[in-house]
Amino acid sequence: MEHVIVSFQTNRFAYIDGEKAGITNDVLRVEAGTHEFDLGNLKNYKPESQEVEVVGTTVLQPLKIVFTRKDK
Repeated sequence: MEHVIVSFQTNRFAYIDGEKAGITNDVLRVEAGTHEFDLGNLKNYKPESQEVEVVGTTVLQPLKIVFTRKDK
């Protein structure tokens, strides 16, 4: 099992491979491999999604996947 933190300025749902996986800024668990991450339908963030290979992580050293607020 691998560990990631989907980072955003505020807490909101984080999606992994189109499924609600937890809350941003918390450590989330995911199977090793390549996954698509996004923050759902409210598209006030960038990038729109990220496809990332997740391997070699630990709960103390999760992979950080960063999203930022999109300028209006």
